[in-house]
Amino acid sequence: MLTGTLYALAAGLLWGLVFVGPLLLPEYPAALQSVGRYLAFGLIALPLAWMDRASLARLTRADWLEAVKLAAIGNLLYYVCLASAIQRAGAPLPTMIIGTLPVVIAISANLRDHRRDGRLPWRRLFPSLLLIAMGIACVNRVELLALRADPDADLTRYAQGALLALVAVACWTWYPLRNADWLRAHPDRSPRTWATAQGVATLPLALTGYALLWSGMAALGHDFPMPLGPRPWFFIGLMAVIGLFASWIGTLCWNAASQRLPTALVGQLIVFETLAALAYAYVLRGRMPEPLTLVGIGLLVCGVMWAVRVKPERVVAEAHSA
Repeated sequence: MLTGTLYALAAGLLWGLVFVGPLLLPEYPAALQSVGRYLAFGLIALPLAWMDRASLARLTRADWLEAVKLAAIGNLLYYVCLASAIQRAGAPLPTMIIGTLPVVIAISANLRDHRRDGRLPWRRLFPSLLLIAMGIACVNRVELLALRADPDADLTRYAQGALLALVAVACWTWYPLRNADWLRAHPDRSPRTWATAQGVATLPLALTGYALLWSGMAALGHDFPMPLGPRPWFFIGLMAVIGLFASWIGTLCWNAASQRLPTALVGQLIVFETLAALAYAYVLRGRMPEPLTLVGIGLLVCGVMWAVRVKPERVVAEAHSA
């Protein structure tokens, strides 16, 4: 339990970096940031795949197909939506919407996977879910008040950002459930190997996406300087950092947590990503969070601490008469 929680914490700290990229590259299209990040992830995975080629060779065609699905929805589509949301609404609002993932995943997993993982009793799970939801509401209220006080705020762009963040939530509700299915079905496989496999599966998707984006922008006459934009070296460096730390090492840590913890519990620990993203956003803003934001963060932490104390109860299979 402790080891799995620490792995989830590490994944959250690393995944929080993905909220920084759109803020540091506001002039870059979200789609370019997505394919750039995962192109870096795929290239980083190639030498790792060579070193781990014996384990990768054990993967079946079905395994590789699953890795492609996870890469397409949990990586590329998720990050396009997230980066677009951050560019339209700023970091805190999408971060808070993404912050509902612990609640959404915990409920989904408890309904879906209780026969495999055991059921987390709703009466004991409810306080942690309530604390997390209250924490998210507190932070969200601060951001909404700031939005109303800004005369230059574009409400349409904020609404678009919120909608895109909801699509990102849907993508990342699906991803950890399917990812955990594979990991729990293959307890003999290394989480490192599965992270590398997803990186290798991402590479052709990212290359195809990059080519389509480049040709599409040229056909539409966009003046954005492809292929690397107006700040090429900064773009390359940032994509490499996010690709290594957030994509590969973060996925490795998350896989390790998913093998050790019930899916309903590990889903709640995505709250670490929310906390890290908020911390990085306020560092970039150069100021401390408001008191109500700090209260919300405290509630989130209390909710997680409560959640890790809840133990799953075995579900007794019902007997079926012939």
